[in-house]
Amino acid sequence: MDETFRLKYRWYMLALIALTGTFVTAIPYICMPVLFNEIGEDLGLSVVEIGTVWGMGNLAGIVISLIGGIIGDRISTKWLLGICSILVGVTGALRGLSTDFVFLSVTMLVNGIFRLIIPVNITRTTGLWFKGKNLGAAMGVGAMGMGLGLAIGPMISATVMSPLLGGWRNVLFLYGGISVFFGFLWLIFGKDPPTWEKEPSERVPLFQTLGKLIRMKSVWLIGLTLMMRTASMMGMSGYLSLYLKNQGWADAAADSTLSSFYIISTIFVIPLTALSDRIGSRKLILLLGFITNTVALGLLPLVDGGAVIGLILLAGMFMDGYMAINTT
Repeated sequence: MDETFRLKYRWYMLALIALTGTFVTAIPYICMPVLFNEIGEDLGLSVVEIGTVWGMGNLAGIVISLIGGIIGDRISTKWLLGICSILVGVTGALRGLSTDFVFLSVTMLVNGIFRLIIPVNITRTTGLWFKGKNLGAAMGVGAMGMGLGLAIGPMISATVMSPLLGGWRNVLFLYGGISVFFGFLWLIFGKDPPTWEKEPSERVPLFQTLGKLIRMKSVWLIGLTLMMRTASMMGMSGYLSLYLKNQGWADAAADSTLSSFYIISTIFVIPLTALSDRIGSRKLILLLGFITNTVALGLLPLVDGGAVIGLILLAGMFMDGYMAINTT
């Protein structure tokens, strides 16, 4: 690939990467917590069943997050992301056909398998298109796309889209169709990173790669840290809106509180990643994010009213920035 063309086209790819994060990975996923109240009433789900459904969406990540990047090393990026986006759309729309707890749980699980392949390969693709001092900022833009979707999804799905489209099922159908559309954009306009074609001779067998990863202590440390952090975030985001509504909050206020978590995260993601590039220390930003998340979520059950919003904003400040920096 011509170097001038690469330098120009990478910005188009970054835009596609960011929009994929918004409309394929984020919105169809994060819409579920704010729709759970309506879904639960329609399907007769208990709070425990709602929590199980929410967890099924990430259960596949135990395996997929590990092998998703390895698959990306062996398959064309445009085809992998294109096909996965289409399958995310199809399986996401199938959730709208759910008639009971089992059907919804299975469709959430299958949807999660394809959805979780996308972020790790988007991160990998961004890293191959952008090098050196621009890497942190590029990762920030990609994370900002994801954060934008995570902010918009809770804000509009239950209070705007569901009444407009006639219920939660049609919301999921619409989001599924949008994901399919972006899948075709990848297949038509997407291009493989410039170094991808040079890598085949250097590739090692899949199980040999897995064996090396499993024996790396640093990978276990990072993995366990992310597991604990992600678990706290998922528990909060899955139950917050439903919990606040049960506490007497208006639907719009409860959904907006969850949305504010992702809005503040989106606002801070690029400044934090740029700051990490400037000071040359990713560990400092990661440590601050870990501390603020622990303190804010630890205090959340003890407060009410405006203090809830304050702690949610504190926890959200480092959310996307933490993930973007952690992958560089």
